[in-house]
Amino acid sequence: MTNRWRRFVAELLGTGFLVVAVIGSGIMAERLSAGNAAIALLANTIATGAALVALILAFGPVSGAHFNPAVTLMFALKRDLTLREALLYMAAQIAGGIAGTVMAHAMFALPLLEASLKMRTGGAQWLAESVAAFGLVATILAGIRFERASVPWLVGLYITAAYWFTSSTSFANPAVAIARSMTNSFSGIRPTDLPGFIAAELCGAIVALMLMSWLLRAAGEGATMAKEAQL
Repeated sequence: MTNRWRRFVAELLGTGFLVVAVIGSGIMAERLSAGNAAIALLANTIATGAALVALILAFGPVSGAHFNPAVTLMFALKRDLTLREALLYMAAQIAGGIAGTVMAHAMFALPLLEASLKMRTGGAQWLAESVAAFGLVATILAGIRFERASVPWLVGLYITAAYWFTSSTSFANPAVAIARSMTNSFSGIRPTDLPGFIAAELCGAIVALMLMSWLLRAAGEGATMAKEAQL
């Protein structure tokens, strides 16, 4: 029981620090970039990617470092987590994300919570979130299959890239999206835009799980057949 609660606390802390990195770096970037949105996004990207690597390395041995309900859903569908464990992981991630928003705002002397006014909606952005979540889950599953020790770096690098190749700047995380709806800063999203983003993220994650389960199983079977042929 103690180990189980350590896992939930690790998910809360990890998601919280991830949101602090996303929102805090966005606020700092916006203040220092003199209105240059590209420079602000670049600073936000680097901070987020670096934080992801550090947090996955730090908390991965404790909880697996999901920090993301879409990732937790994927592991639950793979039956690596029970339904109860998955729900508690998700609750911890959402609570941690909200706490991260509060902490980031407190550090920059902003209202602790404020609804975002930044519009992020439409078919192109929903497609972008599906692609972002698909790529994230595919990267995690392939990394676990072939380069487990490199997963923290693979995830950090993927998110760093996806900030720039998706029109939505790759939220790819329902808990982080919820947290970002509570900041009217560079990283925000209107609360009314959340349902479309979350639905797209979950759909992308599920499709990635379906495809990668087949693809990686086929790769494993192919390798086995090749070894047998050499004997």
